[in-house]
Amino acid sequence: MRGEGSSGLISEIFRLKQFEKVVKTVPEFILHAKGIEKNFSGVRALMGVDLSIEKGSIHCLAGENGCGKSTLIKIISGVHPMDGGSLEINGKQYEKINPIEAIKSGIQVIYQDLSLFPNLTVMENLAYNTELAENRKFVSWARIQRLAEEAISKIDFSVDLKARVSDLSIADKQMIAISRALLHNAKLIIMDEPTTALTRKEVNNLFRIIKDLQSKGISIMFVSHKLDEVFEISDAFTILRNGENVKSGLTSELDNKSFSYYMTGKEFEDKQFENEIGHENPRLEVENLTLKHGFSDVSFSLYPGEIIGISGLMGSGRTELAMSLFGIYKADSGKIKLDGKELSLSSVQDALNEQIGYVPEDRLTEGLFMSQSIGDNIIISRLEDLSNKVGALNFPAIRKSINDWVQRLKIKTPNSDNVVQTLSGGNQQRVVIAKWMSRDLKVLILNGPTVGVDIGSKADLHEVLKDAARQGIGLIVLSDDLPEIMSLCNRVMVMKAGKITGRYNIDELDLSMLTAEIQDVDYASA
Repeated sequence: MRGEGSSGLISEIFRLKQFEKVVKTVPEFILHAKGIEKNFSGVRALMGVDLSIEKGSIHCLAGENGCGKSTLIKIISGVHPMDGGSLEINGKQYEKINPIEAIKSGIQVIYQDLSLFPNLTVMENLAYNTELAENRKFVSWARIQRLAEEAISKIDFSVDLKARVSDLSIADKQMIAISRALLHNAKLIIMDEPTTALTRKEVNNLFRIIKDLQSKGISIMFVSHKLDEVFEISDAFTILRNGENVKSGLTSELDNKSFSYYMTGKEFEDKQFENEIGHENPRLEVENLTLKHGFSDVSFSLYPGEIIGISGLMGSGRTELAMSLFGIYKADSGKIKLDGKELSLSSVQDALNEQIGYVPEDRLTEGLFMSQSIGDNIIISRLEDLSNKVGALNFPAIRKSINDWVQRLKIKTPNSDNVVQTLSGGNQQRVVIAKWMSRDLKVLILNGPTVGVDIGSKADLHEVLKDAARQGIGLIVLSDDLPEIMSLCNRVMVMKAGKITGRYNIDELDLSMLTAEIQDVDYASA
């Protein structure tokens, strides 16, 4: 009996341990979104979308611009009410949820604009939400400083708490937004396109912070369409297209080709751009061009129909070079020639007169009039061409030009009279490029032409630029996106500390070699 009882006890203990192992393998979820529906004025934005995120995981939400990602985020965070479906957050069911309830349940959203007050200090930005939530009537600067110090200590972030946020880099602003989220007992942090304006070094630091948060049991929903980043940082993924689920699973089950296909429904060929380039006479010649505190002794030639890429780390001088070629900065010495004629570029108007165009890095503040219509933004750079001798506008010609460019660049809008800020990021970029392509250009300089643009829009924009090259325009593309450089350009120049340190034909390079050259590391270890 004694032996039988002992044996039975051992069997029971063994059975319980096996059960415990099974229970431990069942994933715990911080979020279940089930059958989420959302309509806007009769337009179905989300159609039965499901999304599940495990506790302590990094989950990528991907999809083209306009696929419903932002709408889903706003439903999870309580900004928009859902028209159908349900949310389960940390085990609690919600048929409807408001922003305060979402925050109390541990949901924090860091939007692309970071939602910081630029005119306030770091510590005021960090403490503001807490002071508001606690309904404070009086300001205690000692308490605010303690809150701010506690916030930045959570991610080991060092910053002057009294600095004005407007004076800080994008990377520092990102860290402030993360620190603020952690003050409110965040269990799921949603990051909407967090790397759009960051350098590679800053992205590496952000990913280090994200991995550290994951190690502390915090879940991250990482919203992105950059394939390399998705594979580098995320454990699992969900892809939306046209407001519906397309695919969910482990990131390890994907490759670039399948990810692109799920996002767009199209298959893309990864091949280099080939074009007939006129090598008899250069379109643009730059000789020993120098700008104090910008770049020095820069020389190169650009031929009709050629696309030259320029890449380099922050501070390399590439943006200052582009601005000098467009007359924003006047070079201190050296020569710029266009079709053999030496130019004196002292202003933007000088560059425009010489048929040089420039697509700036920041479309929101430098490339578009956000409160004006799509059509006005397209034709603003060529109003003189669309006017008669006494300055009266030719409205039929204006309307035709707008319609032609909306169609040619596939700008998705029901009405070109809508303000440009109603468009997605990819369509806004199409408007910027349409503005310059509508002019009769000889040279077009593009600084980050597809920053913040999804895969499908990027492919479309690349075709537009290739068509421009085929028509004989010389293009200069400044980009951190090395696969873009490799597929779009005929040649590439690498800049470091204001100097050109490498010149290559694209067929001489592969991606690893170019990465190693830019980061100044040994190719074998790249």
